[in-house]
Amino acid sequence: MSTKYNNLFQPLKIGSMEIKNRIVMAAMGVHDNEMTKGDGGYTQQGIDYFAERAKGGAGLIVLGAMQVQNVFESDAHSTSVSAAGKEYVESMKELADAIHAYGCKVVPMLTAGSGREAAFWLVKGDPISSSDGLPNVWNPAVKHRALTPDEIKIYIDGFAKGAKLAKEAGFDGVSIHAIHEGYLLDQFAIASMNTRTDQYGGSVENRLRFAKEIIDAIKEACGPDFPVMIRYSVTSKMKGFNDGALPGEEYKEFGRGYEESIEVAQYLEKIGYAALDVDNGTYDSWFWAHPPVYMPQYCNLEDAAFIKKHVNIPVICAGRMEDPEVCDKAIADGKIDGVGLARMLLADPEWPNKAKEGNKEDIRPCIGCHVGCLGRLFQGKRMGCAVNPATCREKQMEIKPVEIKKNVMIIGGGIAGMEAARVLALRGHNVSLYEKTGALGGAFISASSMSFKQADKELIHWFIRQIKKLSVNIHMNTEVTKELIAEVNPDEIICATGSGARSLSGVKGIESIPVINAIEALTGQKPVGENVVIIGGGLTGIELGYELTLQGKKVEIIEMKDKILDMPDLCAANSQMLRQIIKYHKIPIHTGASVAKFEDGKVCYSVNGEEKSAKADTVIISIGYISNKDLYDPLKQWKEKVHLIGDADRVSNLLNATWSAYELALTI
Repeated sequence: MSTKYNNLFQPLKIGSMEIKNRIVMAAMGVHDNEMTKGDGGYTQQGIDYFAERAKGGAGLIVLGAMQVQNVFESDAHSTSVSAAGKEYVESMKELADAIHAYGCKVVPMLTAGSGREAAFWLVKGDPISSSDGLPNVWNPAVKHRALTPDEIKIYIDGFAKGAKLAKEAGFDGVSIHAIHEGYLLDQFAIASMNTRTDQYGGSVENRLRFAKEIIDAIKEACGPDFPVMIRYSVTSKMKGFNDGALPGEEYKEFGRGYEESIEVAQYLEKIGYAALDVDNGTYDSWFWAHPPVYMPQYCNLEDAAFIKKHVNIPVICAGRMEDPEVCDKAIADGKIDGVGLARMLLADPEWPNKAKEGNKEDIRPCIGCHVGCLGRLFQGKRMGCAVNPATCREKQMEIKPVEIKKNVMIIGGGIAGMEAARVLALRGHNVSLYEKTGALGGAFISASSMSFKQADKELIHWFIRQIKKLSVNIHMNTEVTKELIAEVNPDEIICATGSGARSLSGVKGIESIPVINAIEALTGQKPVGENVVIIGGGLTGIELGYELTLQGKKVEIIEMKDKILDMPDLCAANSQMLRQIIKYHKIPIHTGASVAKFEDGKVCYSVNGEEKSAKADTVIISIGYISNKDLYDPLKQWKEKVHLIGDADRVSNLLNATWSAYELALTI
């Protein structure tokens, strides 16, 4: 079968393993009690998740990292593979068979653990690292101790046993985690994190001795032809501990720089690693390895291309590799050998098949929000996806045809309304969608207007294309009334009427300065002056402040709480980058602040009783949203089958909008 992206769909050899195309599902942790067993193997739900990505056309799947020991660091959800036995092998055979059924190869990722990046409250005993005194990422006051050579031997034995179990289970190789992202093995490799004076410190060769002993032990246990890949960060992108460098920022590299990266990569090839699975960064610069929406697309591509010039083994690049056309060209130009897709395959498991068939416009985009994936993992929840509610619950959320077709009226054409319409139409219902304005997208339109949120725009367009393809009856510029409902006489009604911006009232002099809300500012409904004060330091307020700064405005942000971005569902990679952006652009932030009055073109506020002021041509209120139940409340008294979804039900985020819509649509 011919395809538009021929380079992307050529076979690739990784050691003795050949994969059918250049698409690799990059490793993501799904270790929770629903997806994994106590021995580290996968449940049927976990197997279904990976099988769906294999069915979608990936050439290779790299499983999430698995501990090789549980003596020094404990995994919150699974035991070490070094402690696993017969049951582990049996469940992993089931997984391997399910993936192989689609012509896809699979390797587990074996990890040395986190070291200074560990959630120290889960660590047994003294937290460990490469060297004494390294600060913990989450709490720098916690200091880590160096592993002893005898303790390192425990890890080496664990890697050998884990790889042998993997081979016995029918896996096609293993991936080693990692000279990447500042994890424990990387802490040995990075000079600024390795102050050892024994055989594991000093020269590059000594700092990579741990990595060499791992592959030597695996080859001895599994044979010389057993493929061993390694996750590799080209550079650390660090200005110091807990201080990451932004794209384009001039800085002195605290971690691994380009020159040493050449030496490290070449040595890894020399000692037998079959491929480099490439990105950038550490937890100190987390937004490189887990790029949020603020990071440029293909943020790691040029660094991957740089390192490929210096090695002869395949280089696979991950990091917002979103467009198959760009991926195909990168391979054609010799920049990389393969693409690592992680969140893209959460958003749309069929990305490879759709690309191969030339249906790029049908690929559901990842928007880099991290709400459903990394954010949920760090809340101790099962991983999911904000744009794909079926992720990690593929069978439970399977879309099945209905036995009895119904006429369903959906009121509101935002994301929740369009997702409900899409799923209902896929199931076979007759769906009519009513939107009172001239545009579909709801509140997401304002969010997508920011210059760094192209993916949000693409998501809106994707929804519009899908519901049109499914012949949903779309009624624009139509306000739903009781009379219209009586005329249409639907079997069921879904209210997806969204939310409205909260207003600020009771502040003296509020009429003296133009005051607008965030939606009005973002959509251009009202003009924004040169000196802007934003009241509200949540996600919208901070993102808006960044956007206006990029436009050349002078911005100050006032927040009543003691810290900005105080949101439990906001992923650390996103908040970390936003804080670095604020620091880089020198945007003044005033926390613990109480607004007192507006006067003489200023916003007057107090912090700990001290009176202060900020110059303002425009004040933008960004203090949250209120659910719009104006239509739902009377309707539920009149009609039996009336439902409420998205922000209209509960002001939250994109995940709440899509999940509530999808879940309801499966019940009708």
